[in-house]
Amino acid sequence: MSHDHAHSHVHAHGHVHDHAEGGNERKLLFAFVLTTVMLIAEAVGGVWSGSLALLADSGHMLVDALALLLAFLGARFAARPADARRTYGYGRIEVLAGFVNALTQFALVAFIVFEAIQRLFSPQPILSGVMLVVAVLGLVANVVVLRTLHGHDPDDVNIAGASLHVLGDLLGSVAAVLAALAVRWLDWNWADPVLSVLVSLLILRSAWSLVRRSGHILLEGIPEGIDLADVQRELHSADPGIVNIHHLHVWQVTAGSRMATLHAELTPGTGQSDQARVLGAIKAMLSERWRVEHATVQFDPGPCPDEREGCGKGGRHVH
Repeated sequence: MSHDHAHSHVHAHGHVHDHAEGGNERKLLFAFVLTTVMLIAEAVGGVWSGSLALLADSGHMLVDALALLLAFLGARFAARPADARRTYGYGRIEVLAGFVNALTQFALVAFIVFEAIQRLFSPQPILSGVMLVVAVLGLVANVVVLRTLHGHDPDDVNIAGASLHVLGDLLGSVAAVLAALAVRWLDWNWADPVLSVLVSLLILRSAWSLVRRSGHILLEGIPEGIDLADVQRELHSADPGIVNIHHLHVWQVTAGSRMATLHAELTPGTGQSDQARVLGAIKAMLSERWRVEHATVQFDPGPCPDEREGCGKGGRHVH
């Protein structure tokens, strides 16, 4: 580490994908198998009973099954180690899977709403008994799957995407049960398409939230709960030898993988032993307060050499 331009790079890739190994893969595989079995049952029951709610739920389950399969593959590929071409590994596949899963919900909602409008203008007879039995079975299956996926890392948008699909399907099953009861006991055939539309609106809201979260990560936005100005201010006070913190970037590659790069201007004449102390203080603070485990710190003995990139005193860049 030279006196005039120190550049320390901390590598910590291995921990990033530990969460995807074993546990998540088994959960997703179980959820995929159970969802596939139930989508077949609901599709058959929907055609047999003539229920749009069941058909919509089976269509939703089909999307769910594909989403869970994609999430499983995402978790499997994310566990692959980094290589010469992808030095951060394959963890971002999980984020892509979550993003795609959310987008499929928009197409599903459009289909359900279109079919519901058709049913409202052209009511069809419904076998409420068959509809009720299949809807209850679907509800139980969705509860089991959702509990299986419960407790994931809040930053894991891959599991969050899969859970979103299952939650939407759970709501669809609830709607199907209510619609079956309304048709059976009150002869309200219109309840079938109306409840399908209401569920679709709930799904739409959740899908938009997931699109925003996963898109934010793909655009390397600042992780939720982090204020860049606070990070800069706190790091400035991490050690008496720090004159200024600038050119600060904080982002995440995937769930549990927060990273940062920054420049630290030190007092003139700071030696290598003092630089090591400052580096340790910066890394410790980033890890303890903001869960940033991978940091690249450049020491500037004076004015920042990267003037052309706007790295002026007190300046910061947001990733």
